[in-house]
Amino acid sequence: MVGLRQDLTSFWFLLPILAVFVILFAVPLVQTIIYSVTDFNGYSLNMHYVGWKNYHSVFTDSSTMQGLVFTILYAVAQTVLVTIFAIPLAVTLNRKFWGRNFARSLFFFFSVPSLAIMGMVWKYIFSPMKSGVINTILGVFGLGPVPWLSNSTLARCCVIFIAVWAQIGWHATLYLAFLQSIPGDLYEQATVDGASSRQQFVHITLPQLIPGIVTSSFLLMSGGLKVYDLPYTMTKGGPGYSTYTVTQSIIQQGIGQSQYGLGSALAVLFTLATALVVFAQMGAASLISRRFQ
Repeated sequence: MVGLRQDLTSFWFLLPILAVFVILFAVPLVQTIIYSVTDFNGYSLNMHYVGWKNYHSVFTDSSTMQGLVFTILYAVAQTVLVTIFAIPLAVTLNRKFWGRNFARSLFFFFSVPSLAIMGMVWKYIFSPMKSGVINTILGVFGLGPVPWLSNSTLARCCVIFIAVWAQIGWHATLYLAFLQSIPGDLYEQATVDGASSRQQFVHITLPQLIPGIVTSSFLLMSGGLKVYDLPYTMTKGGPGYSTYTVTQSIIQQGIGQSQYGLGSALAVLFTLATALVVFAQMGAASLISRRFQ
């Protein structure tokens, strides 16, 4: 009886959170699934069942496919590059040197503004016109303007560069927290045994950072797959569809073109794909964690 009373008490405490989840997540999800098989335009209640037509249209729409390609490229490149640069930065910031606290604050500061603000600022800096900051500097040296955001390849590189630059500081701080939890005795013993700095990093630091790498990679990959603000504020998906994302396609089709059913179908498919990626990543992370235990 006491156990049942405790369970009921716990349930009542969890009920508000459960209600919020149902209202904000479960109900919209069910509505989206229903709308995905109709011709709902977002405002008219007169909608008709169209079956799998919307799902078929998703795979035959060239702009959506191009958006999918860039979204995958963005998510993978962001995850790999941030990890490659954030770990050495965290190791450096973990060492004792003059101005260390200032350096830590400086790198973290760049991660404070939102990606939307970053996009607007760097859009001006990368402006392909002569008024752009970088092209103005190039003009001082007698060089012509570079089409940073009007060339497909350069635009993709610029967007990914800003994404990496904006998030290195935050993820370096995450790795720094894991580094500071590593017992110093491990390094002292390794030094006594004659291990070099490289050997200490490979055999002590890196294995101890596995949980941090898993957490960081999960956040970067999931955030990269649903990105919208940075590419949109910098290029609005252009030139052409070179920096177009799946999220932008969902918004454009559902709201911009009043094809709510088509946008809902794309949202359902993308949610399933993202869930598969996340579960695969969690499975791989579990295997890696067991390997280094």
